Amino acid sequence: MSNQILDFFKSKVNSPIGNHSPSPMSKWLNGVLIHAEEGSITAEFEVREDMCNPAGILHGGTSAALLDDIIGMTVYTLSNNIFYSSVNLSIDYLFAAKCGEKVIVTSKIIRMGKKIAHAEGNIKNTDGQIIAKCSTNLVATSNTILPG
Repeated sequence: MSNQILDFFKSKVNSPIGNHSPSPMSKWLNGVLIHAEEGSITAEFEVREDMCNPAGILHGGTSAALLDDIIGMTVYTLSNNIFYSSVNLSIDYLFAAKCGEKVIVTSKIIRMGKKIAHAEGNIKNTDGQIIAKCSTNLVATSNTILPG
């Protein structure tokens, strides 16, 4: 059986995520989808000034948003058109990304249940150094979201 949502994401590889998302957060983050497969999505983002703290590095809250957004998209591709909301998001901040740098955000579904999904994600710089990593649980909430 074909997964139409995953097929949709695959068709948008190498294009801005915000152009195809109903999410205002996705539009603001303004990443480029670079890979989509069953259980994993990868996107690239440029660290902009409005994403940074006063020290000129990627703000922790922005890192959380990057991870949460990509993981949410990944869960949606496996969820049979059911929207999942985050229950928790535990992040380890391991290195800094400076304004102007590009970062790669990758997600991986660890377990997909009927009501709860568990996933992990990471942010790396273009040298492969881990900026942040997370684990999260999401809960099924509705089936009203469709790809844009």
